Amino acid sequence: MTLVKFANGQKNAVNPFFNDVFDSLVNDSFLSDKLSSRVPAVNIAETENEFQIELAAPGLKKEDFKINLEKNVLTVSADKKAEKVEEGKKFSKREYSYNSFTRSFTLPEIADYAKIDAAYTDGILKLNVAKKEEAKFQSREIAVK
Repeated sequence: MTLVKFANGQKNAVNPFFNDVFDSLVNDSFLSDKLSSRVPAVNIAETENEFQIELAAPGLKKEDFKINLEKNVLTVSADKKAEKVEEGKKFSKREYSYNSFTRSFTLPEIADYAKIDAAYTDGILKLNVAKKEEAKFQSREIAVK
């Protein structure tokens, strides 16, 4: 049987200061915000006549979005550059903000690529992709003989 000596909950028993510095550097909210990729949350729904795609992208304008359709892949991207300019001040630090994302969706064969609409209201980009006529659900009553 082998005995293993633990460091009472410390990751590095030799130099606990190293753990504090390393953890604060890795867990720093500034770095984690910059290193994490930000893509908007998406809701996708299917109705009888269309597919509905909703992207949560607050803080953007409708001019910031670029929507492309290539073959059966619908790509939504946004690029926003925000710069605060204050005249008459001598800056020792100046911060710029760049926000961008790209999301792609593979559309099914039953989608009508000619009938795609987009609207941006209240921070939500709504895309409606119509279905082809032959793909729509058709219901009828069948008589029993």
